[in-house]
Amino acid sequence: MSDEKKMTAGRRDFLRKVGIGTAGAGAALATPLIGPAQADSETEADKRKARYRETEDVKTYYRVNRYPR
Repeated sequence: MSDEKKMTAGRRDFLRKVGIGTAGAGAALATPLIGPAQADSETEADKRKARYRETEDVKTYYRVNRYPR
C-alpha cells in the first residue's frame, strides 16, 4: 500500500472511532435523564373542558387587524 492510502485508511478509522465514541457518550449521558413513566393526572372532566379562552389581547388583535370572527 502506498503512504497516501495508509494515511487515508488511518484517518477513516480515526473518524469512525470518534463517531462511535461520541454516540456512546451521548447514550450514556441520556440514560440517567430518562425517568419512569407517570400516569396522566387529568380527570375525564378536565380532559373534556374547553382550554381556549379569548383574552383581551386576542380580542384587540382581531379588532386591530380586522379579521372576521
